[in-house]
Amino acid sequence: MNNLPQGLQDLILTTNAGDSTKFVNLFASDGVIDDWGNKYVGTERIASWNQTDNIGKKSQFSLVDATQEADDQWLLHIKVAGNGFNGTSPFRFVLNKDGKIQSMQIVSD
Repeated sequence: MNNLPQGLQDLILTTNAGDSTKFVNLFASDGVIDDWGNKYVGTERIASWNQTDNIGKKSQFSLVDATQEADDQWLLHIKVAGNGFNGTSPFRFVLNKDGKIQSMQIVSD
């Protein structure tokens, strides 16, 4: 995880620690989560997704691999365990100039 931007490392750590406030604060105020076409835009909607699909389901993330696709774009394969989705899924991230997550898209394999 050492070569990952801090915001992406923190996404995994805050999920595993169950820290919803820190998780939401990793995103830009106009950030987006795209969960298989269901889009959650802005802090309140991201917090809602976090409760219904992530920390609220006691998710635990394990990084499988990471690829930097562009200066501000990363593709991570994350193994998810918890009371919701369980399995490995690709997540595409775009970071803004401040290192905040501008978008997180859960993509098909």
